[in-house]
Amino acid sequence: MLLNKKMSEADFLAEREKVLQAWKTGSHPDLDFSRSIPYLKSIPESKNFAIKLSKAKQGGVTLVQPRAGVAVLDDHIQLLKSLIDAGADFVPSTIDSYTRQNRYVEAERGIQESQIAHRSMLNGFPAVNHGVDGCKKVFENVSVPIQARHGTPDARLLSEIIHASGWTSNEGGGISYNIPYAKSVSLETTIKNWQYVDRLVGYYEDHGVTINREPFGPLTGTLVPPCISNTVQIIEALLAAEQGVKNITVGYGMGGNVVQDIAAIKALLRQTESYLHRYGYKNMIVTTVFHQWMGGFPADEAAATGLISMSSVVAALSKATKMITKSPHESVGVPTAEANGIGIKASKFVVNLLKDQHFPESMELQMEIAQIESEVDALMDAVFTVGDGDLVQGVIKAFEQGILDVPFAPSKFNAGKVLPARDNEGFIRILEFGNLGLPEVIKAHHRAKIRERAEFEKRDISFQLTIDDVNAVANGHLIGRGRK
Repeated sequence: MLLNKKMSEADFLAEREKVLQAWKTGSHPDLDFSRSIPYLKSIPESKNFAIKLSKAKQGGVTLVQPRAGVAVLDDHIQLLKSLIDAGADFVPSTIDSYTRQNRYVEAERGIQESQIAHRSMLNGFPAVNHGVDGCKKVFENVSVPIQARHGTPDARLLSEIIHASGWTSNEGGGISYNIPYAKSVSLETTIKNWQYVDRLVGYYEDHGVTINREPFGPLTGTLVPPCISNTVQIIEALLAAEQGVKNITVGYGMGGNVVQDIAAIKALLRQTESYLHRYGYKNMIVTTVFHQWMGGFPADEAAATGLISMSSVVAALSKATKMITKSPHESVGVPTAEANGIGIKASKFVVNLLKDQHFPESMELQMEIAQIESEVDALMDAVFTVGDGDLVQGVIKAFEQGILDVPFAPSKFNAGKVLPARDNEGFIRILEFGNLGLPEVIKAHHRAKIRERAEFEKRDISFQLTIDDVNAVANGHLIGRGRK
């Protein structure tokens, strides 16, 4: 039975031998800790992701990071340099889909085809195929910290390679890189895989190297109620801390209502720190990341830039430590370097204008923070209850029973019975609860808010609300209004 228990060093090192041996036969000197630990210790603080985030939190500034990745090594380096020139405070290496599924033979073929075609035939950077030498070349040719962003149920080998190469941040987790990304991978499998990833970071921490970990906050990115995404973030922070992670960034995807988004970020930071302290994880550094709009984007570039700018306003006023940017080409597909640069420049301009401004305290803001926190507490209590006090077992059983349920997720291990809809002010509420672990008093609040909207629009309360809301922003509206 898989439990939330720190892997012993002996068990970790034994598992590590299997992970590395499964990659290639023979020895792996470039992945030897006797090389990687001194190398990581030698990098300047300005290129350590965890340290730069910690300083940003202390300074109350919002830093900017895009998504990007291409197949060929030198092209990827040039892409990242162009993003830095546009103002990126951190650069990503978005990993290709083959590598995410551990299909390295197909990834290698994609590299070769990209070299022939003189354009990337992969939708990201195949870090495992480029190995430590290639990933280290990327790191040494850029001037800011690098993070791997992917969506990988089994990121054990990938994590070994990127960290040995100087990349001091890795996104993902056993829930957030499973339920929204995979169909048939069990939570027990992915949680175990990500316990290894976190134990690897914990091992580096034990040897004087600080590395940032970042669960994926938006989940499916479509009308996810803040209580669900925040609960998953807190759970993954606790799971990471148990394995020795000390620097963690919890995230949230823009919902669209400014008050609710700011409330969600504030509640997320406060509750993550509180739960870590409650369960005995001291000396943790918790930062936040705000993801710009993850739903359908308007096709018009000017409208898309407007949405990017609005996202930046919310991120800055929420005092999120970091913001993940989008590009004006979001509705088209993978953006060009130039389009990505426009998104970065627009985002940087806005956060710089707002860096000394604060969102005013109000009764509405405080009430929404309290509402989110009460919902998260209820879900966390339900998870620990069904797990008999163990967080891992609680997560597995909670998803089995629908106590935790992510809207629109592809995983067959997710109940898929929760349906969201907006209320009359654009707050994301819950239309259908399934078996979500919330008490009746909270459900009544959501029902009343949705009923207010339905009465205002003179329409029935139905799934049509959800459909209209999913499509609304791409059409220039926050709420999918029906006929009045």
